[in-house]
Amino acid sequence: MKIAILASGRGSNAEAILAAQEAGQLGNARVNALFCDVPGAPVLGIGARFGVPTYQPPAGVFKTKFSPEVELAWAQAIRETGADFLVLAGFMRVIKQALLESFPNRIINLHPSLLPAFAGLDAIGQAWRHGVKITGCTVHYVNATVDGGTIIEQEAVRRTDDDTMETFAAKIHAAEHRLLPAVIRRLSEREAA
Repeated sequence: MKIAILASGRGSNAEAILAAQEAGQLGNARVNALFCDVPGAPVLGIGARFGVPTYQPPAGVFKTKFSPEVELAWAQAIRETGADFLVLAGFMRVIKQALLESFPNRIINLHPSLLPAFAGLDAIGQAWRHGVKITGCTVHYVNATVDGGTIIEQEAVRRTDDDTMETFAAKIHAAEHRLLPAVIRRLSEREAA
């Protein structure tokens, strides 16, 4: 399974995947490309630090989606790297037809809530403001509905009385860093079987 990571920001989840790969914990998966839609995003340095080629195709004028033409160009650029599986790790754009058709049932996303609760933007903030005692993170397949694809796995996180918004978010991010590489490993092993 040859993976392209798509990311937009700090890159902590991309780093968790690449660290797991370096430690031999990604099973039969191999990250061979990292794509970023935000010029200068810190995730680009993480890709370089792990020796993974990074790419920044033009992302177009929209902030949260691609135009059909731009998405088609991204799909072609990703295919040219040899990647056959996409992992969205903090990628802040809605995926539509061109990528979905180019990688059918081969795109997964990490979301910081126990879907279907708190889909969309600011899931951790949504959970915090609602006062939930248990939330977590979800890895799911990507389809045409935002955060609506089939759930693969979830990890629960408990909110305690002494949590602040910062400690609460840190616990969810720690769960993400465990869950996403583990799911990639299991999917790669299932594919190889």
